[in-house]
Amino acid sequence: MSYQEKFRLDGERAVVTGGGRAIGLCCTEALAEAGAAVVVIERSEADARQALALRDKGYDIEVRVGDVTDAGRMDAIANELAGGARPATILVNNAGIGQNGIAAEDLTDADWLRMMDVNLNGVFWCSRAFGRHMISMKRGAIVNLGSMSGHICNRPQPQTAYNVSKAAVHHLTRSLAAEWAQHGIRVNAVAPTYIETPMVVAVEANRERIPIWLADTPMGRMGTPEEVASAVLFLASGAASLMTGAIVNVDAGFTCW
Repeated sequence: MSYQEKFRLDGERAVVTGGGRAIGLCCTEALAEAGAAVVVIERSEADARQALALRDKGYDIEVRVGDVTDAGRMDAIANELAGGARPATILVNNAGIGQNGIAAEDLTDADWLRMMDVNLNGVFWCSRAFGRHMISMKRGAIVNLGSMSGHICNRPQPQTAYNVSKAAVHHLTRSLAAEWAQHGIRVNAVAPTYIETPMVVAVEANRERIPIWLADTPMGRMGTPEEVASAVLFLASGAASLMTGAIVNVDAGFTCW
């Protein structure tokens, strides 16, 4: 097999949670372009319209409505795909939420629990649901969206809950990788820097934060969703066949300083 062929995903079926927007949408397109049939899980069909529009490029895209915090629904989707004789062989746990600017002493119980429910529990529910079928097949690749915030404490904004949720995702990644390697399943994560999306740029408070973020970044810039998706594609593909339990920084050097 040539090196280029190792990046191909022909015959694979990938699931991307939150695959209809921003980083998730780019992951959906990257995997589909590499030949995978992609199933996008979004909370509503309206959120997934952009993913469905990729069909115009000839890609095999489907949508399932579901919230990653609903463990039963994730089980149902995984079982449905497996029951149709096309179980998922790739899972990208992209769905997540962010919240910053709230001091730890002002965080409500609801704020904390919601962050953990989506960013951590949702990753585990999905990994467990689809991982069961991967174990039966003796193969699979899971890629989690962590964050450089799982390694460092951001400044100037306080964001304890988010940082902790992503640090937990990193260790969940390593734990599942160690446990499931015997079943032929690889589990890795990417840890992005600040990514230039409309959601980030549109936040008024970020106008004063961005210069500080860039001053702390060796490359002096934010990332793009496409750059994160490229790393996800690599980890999902056979090109990363010897990698499991890795947390790959896609951070423009931020964690070097």
